[in-house]
Amino acid sequence: MPKSLRSPRHQRFLAQLISLRNAKGLTQEQVAEKLGRPQSFVAKYEGGERRLDVIEFLDVTAALGVDPCEILARLRS
Repeated sequence: MPKSLRSPRHQRFLAQLISLRNAKGLTQEQVAEKLGRPQSFVAKYEGGERRLDVIEFLDVTAALGVDPCEILARLRS
């Protein structure tokens, strides 16, 4: 199985996270602050330079105030 980084499915995943952040009116800096991480952390996962592990994904969805299951359900197809 090919790596998921930069795959169409991964790009859809990132697009969802970016769209949700924008819909909440949050900047990368604000999300990073909620996560206790530098802004570059958010920039790197949004830009596809790094992957989020499961725990980081849960932290990001909590910072965005969204249900992680909804995001994952959209990636099934």
